Amino acid sequence: MGRLGLEPRTNGLKVRCSTIELTPLVHPSSVTWDLRKSSRLPPGAVGCVDVTAADWQDGAQSSCRGVPVTSRFVHSAFFEQVSRGSFHATEATAGPWSPKAQHGGPPSALAVRDMERHEPNELMRLGRVAVDILRPIPVDVLTVRTRTLRPGRRVALLETVVEAGGQDVLYARGWRIGRSEGLPVIAPNASVPGIPDGAAPPLFPGGHMDGYLAAIDWRFLTGGFAESGPGKAWSRPRIPLIDGELLTPMTRTMLLADSGSGVGMTLDPSRFQFLNVDLTVVLQRDPIGEWLLLDAITTMGGQGTGMTETQLSDRDGVIGTGLQTQLVVPVAPV
Repeated sequence: MGRLGLEPRTNGLKVRCSTIELTPLVHPSSVTWDLRKSSRLPPGAVGCVDVTAADWQDGAQSSCRGVPVTSRFVHSAFFEQVSRGSFHATEATAGPWSPKAQHGGPPSALAVRDMERHEPNELMRLGRVAVDILRPIPVDVLTVRTRTLRPGRRVALLETVVEAGGQDVLYARGWRIGRSEGLPVIAPNASVPGIPDGAAPPLFPGGHMDGYLAAIDWRFLTGGFAESGPGKAWSRPRIPLIDGELLTPMTRTMLLADSGSGVGMTLDPSRFQFLNVDLTVVLQRDPIGEWLLLDAITTMGGQGTGMTETQLSDRDGVIGTGLQTQLVVPVAPV
């Protein structure tokens, strides 16, 4: 085996999924693996994947030569940069409905990454991002481009377009808001619950579990992917958006906030599909730390349209809100 992070006999060439070193931390009947990655992350950066003995299975064949822990492949990042503005989606981006279609979180975060790098201004911050998902986004190469629609010193509007296979697949618009000092903090006076200890990976009945859902660390307080009704869960990514890069507050939020419809689902996913067509996130302040609390509830009007409202918090309190519109359809009988 070559050095960690390199494929043997590649003479140091970068490969799609980095090798990782897995060290069991507790008894094999309930194992937490310590993932010490050889990426360009800061020294000592570590992620954890919870694995139980019952999960130990051979990994399926994959075009991405990851390392199987349980039946899932562990990837080094959600995307790999191919060239300027071009990124290859790894299988970690795959959503619960199909291994060939991305979850909305990773491409939304990728769009915001490009938005933040476009004509950056330290005197402003992204206060609102609205994403429209035009069609299923393939687990393939994406290209990203951003332009300024409305320049300004106090407010500015940016637009990012994500393309796959020659088609636009996602539009994102973000308002940059000027920063001000000495202003009052006005937020809901609600206590934030603690983060539970690690637990077995949650189940999504009938869903694809080997992509995005396995790449996020979930700590449910109420509800769950296998339960109907409002839900509340702490979450954090196990891997970076792009290898070697730290997530910014807004990219981290967009990566996770699209899961509000899953945390607060009201229908049995083995009987119904609820597909997000958009995501709007408003942050009155930037979140602190790696954990984000999703407190989500979904309502429907019986006509095929659902709406999920998600209160977003960090350890210090409420930071903002996420809103999603859903297409709700019955699952076709097999």
